[in-house]
Amino acid sequence: MGIEIERKFTVKELPDNLDSCPFHRIEQAYLNVRPAIRVRREDDIYYMTYKASRQESEPALMNGEPSPIGQTEYNMPLDAGSYEHMAAKADGNVIRKKRYILPLNEGAFSDEFLLSEEGLKAAIENNEIKIELDVFEAPFDGRILAEVEFPSEAAANNYRPADWFDKDVTGDPGYSNSQMSIEKLF
Repeated sequence: MGIEIERKFTVKELPDNLDSCPFHRIEQAYLNVRPAIRVRREDDIYYMTYKASRQESEPALMNGEPSPIGQTEYNMPLDAGSYEHMAAKADGNVIRKKRYILPLNEGAFSDEFLLSEEGLKAAIENNEIKIELDVFEAPFDGRILAEVEFPSEAAANNYRPADWFDKDVTGDPGYSNSQMSIEKLF
């Protein structure tokens, strides 16, 4: 199991170069929401994921308070038949989205922080830290969210969002895919 440390944002406007960015087509269905147990097809790769907030899976405290950043995450590979079998059993909405992979924004960290955080500058230069821009399809047409995954909580807390980001919705359950899966649609 690993810890996923990410921040999530709404988006004011799409970046200009989006058509030239690589992307993945993702479909995922939830078998359970809390903890999140989902099956996902990403292009032609299939897997099941277990995700739980660190408060649910371990007593992760930051200054005596639970940290809103970071989730326990474990992925298990599936074949196409297993994915289809389990996706058919999922309750709620199936999430479909196009995930664009963009380079990290310029000025994402101060020069001082880059010097203090060993390996962060190299991770940025090697495109290990990137922006994942999710453009949702039916039944969530028009919803767009950006996520950035970090190697540490310090990096996540010192990140300077891209100018085309809007509201920081990290930790807001209303913006989680698992919550979208149980939303009532009219």
